[in-house]
Parts: sequence; structure tokens; C-alpha cells
Amino acid sequence: METMKRTGDVLSVEPGLAELRGDCARMAPHWVVPAAAAPAPVPPSLIHGVSVPSASVRLISGMSEYGD
Repeated sequence: METMKRTGDVLSVEPGLAELRGDCARMAPHWVVPAAAAPAPVPPSLIHGVSVPSASVRLISGMSEYGD
């Protein structure tokens, strides 16, 4: 259902909710994205070269187990 709306001296036609939902339903098949496989987790033993500044280490070590 379309509604008329006056904008200044011009009447514009705005689509109603039902028309917008129908448009979305018709376009939805065009938006299908194939499911991507989740990346495999990397074991910590393979992570090299990570450095943490000492100020950050002190901050984190002062926090409770679940964070503050």
C-alpha cells in the first residue's frame, strides 16, 4: 500500500511496509552467500614472535581471572 506525503509543494509516493517486505522477499535469493568453512584453530605452539609490553603485563597480571 502506497502513501502520499507532501514535501513542500510536491506530493511524493512512499511505499508501504507490505510493499517493502515483498520487495525484500523477491530480492533475498539474489543475496544468498555460500557458507564459508570456519578457519581451523592455530595451536599456541605455532604462534611465534608475539611480544607484550611490560606495562601491559603488569596491568593484566593485576586483574582478576575474568577481568575488571
